[in-house]
Amino acid sequence: MIRLFNILAVAALLGCAAYAYNISYQTIYYAEQQAKAKQDIAKETDEISFLKAEWAHLVRPQRVAELADKNLSLQPLALNQIVPLQSLPVKMPNVDMIGHKLDDLGLAQPTATPHSSALVATTTPKAAPTSAHRAVMSQNTRPTSIRALLQPQREKKH
Repeated sequence: MIRLFNILAVAALLGCAAYAYNISYQTIYYAEQQAKAKQDIAKETDEISFLKAEWAHLVRPQRVAELADKNLSLQPLALNQIVPLQSLPVKMPNVDMIGHKLDDLGLAQPTATPHSSALVATTTPKAAPTSAHRAVMSQNTRPTSIRALLQPQREKKH
C-alpha cells in the first residue's frame, strides 16, 4: 500500500514538474513575442516620424514656389483679371446628355416585352391557407407550438 502511494506521489511530482516546465517555456515564448511586438511598434513609429519630416520638407512654401516658377511658367496676375462675383456666369444645371440622345432617337420610352408562357409557368403560385392557418387567423391568437397548428389536420386524418 505504501509502495503504491510512493509511486503515485512520484508520478504526481513528475506531472507537476512537466506542467511547470511547460508553463515556464510558454512564458518565455510570450515574453519574446511581446518584446518583438514592441520593437516592431518602435520601428513603425520611427518610420512615421521620418515620413512626416520628409513630407514637411517636400511641402515647404519656398520649395513649392521654386518648382512652380521652374515648371509651370505662370504669369503675374493682371488687374483686369479680377472681376466682381456678379459678373461671373451662372453655373449650368447638370444635364443627362445620354438621356437627351435617347429621347431624340425615340428609345427613351419603355418597351413592350411579350410575356412568355414558359416564363409564367416557372413562377410559383401563392399557396392557399390551410384549415389550421384559417383557425389560427380566425381566433386571432398565436399558437403555443407547432403541434397546436397541426392538431386539426391530425384529427381529420383519423
